[in-house]
Amino acid sequence: MGTPRLRAIEWDGTRWDDPSEEKLHDLLADMSLTWRFVIVERLDAEPAGQHYMQVHLNDDLSYQVEHREGGPDRHFQAHVPSDRGPFCVEPVAAVVNDWAFGRPGWRDALTWTPWPSAEPAG
Repeated sequence: MGTPRLRAIEWDGTRWDDPSEEKLHDLLADMSLTWRFVIVERLDAEPAGQHYMQVHLNDDLSYQVEHREGGPDRHFQAHVPSDRGPFCVEPVAAVVNDWAFGRPGWRDALTWTPWPSAEPAG
């Protein structure tokens, strides 16, 4: 088997190389208020460690989704409110899978805003 293209990392550090769409969906669906995040890294993009999508489950069961494509000026976030239904992870899983597998449309599926800069203003 060759070098992995994707890696999913669970809250406890468990890593999954080249996870399937079903596996990514399951990792997101299994998040809870104890196990709050999943990161999916693109390992075949440069600079290394700067291409990822991260999903965090908030206290109100909404999702904070981040994606980064290089430096800090290419870091974005979106909020996905919870409908508190059994399939509230579906829009998040669709975006993560579309991003992970290079399908078009994921950028338009959520309202992305720039990630707040860590650098002081002025």
